[in-house]
Amino acid sequence: MTAPVLTLARVGVSLGGRPIVRDVDLEVLPGQVVAVLGANGSGKSTLIKAVVGLNPLGTGSIELFGTPLPRFDQWHRVGYVPQRSNITAGVPATVREVVASGRIARRRPFWPMSRAGRSTVAAAMEAVGLADRAGHSVSTLSGGQQQRVLVARTLAGEPELLLLDEPNAGVDHASQEAIAETLGTRAAAGASVVVVLHELGPFAPLIDRVIALREGRVTYDGPADQLIDGQGHSHHHLGDPSGWPVLPVPLEGER
Repeated sequence: MTAPVLTLARVGVSLGGRPIVRDVDLEVLPGQVVAVLGANGSGKSTLIKAVVGLNPLGTGSIELFGTPLPRFDQWHRVGYVPQRSNITAGVPATVREVVASGRIARRRPFWPMSRAGRSTVAAAMEAVGLADRAGHSVSTLSGGQQQRVLVARTLAGEPELLLLDEPNAGVDHASQEAIAETLGTRAAAGASVVVVLHELGPFAPLIDRVIALREGRVTYDGPADQLIDGQGHSHHHLGDPSGWPVLPVPLEGER
């Protein structure tokens, strides 16, 4: 049996003393593309941040590639794209420079990038449709293009597990399609992808499995085609999570 690259067991996360994520179980296998869906405030981003150690666990456990999160140190195997990142702050940088920074974990300190590394950076920019902007300052790009730069930076590190937090939020449709196509290519090459989304949109054809959250609990875990129609649109408006299929959830006194 193929070992999972990511395992969550009864994961709970509280922020400011308030439970946000409750008793989430999840396994992600190599090459699998999993979408985490839910309305605003359902705990999607809180959960994904817990996976990369940005939010502390209140209960349960997380394993990456079979190693408990507190002991995991092979972060070059994991790529994380946050929902928002001010990549234009600080010293001005070109698209190539930002994307190349994704190779840091794979380089010896103070050593120049290898020819293979430069080729990987170029391929990452090509994958997101920004090869022609390689020498441009990131500050001159649109919001959607900047999001593509973040995805390319993550791809440049050649991670085996990609975690993306709403990569299509506030992004133009062309950029959404470019990001979705890129993720599909990585998954076909064997990488696992967990992507937090408000709706499937252009990502629909890629998704092997959907995890739906409501009030921090898993209410659906199954194939995407049971939640989308032939046009790739969600049957359920995610702003009204009462429409989602609901798994039996124990009451507080029954847990």
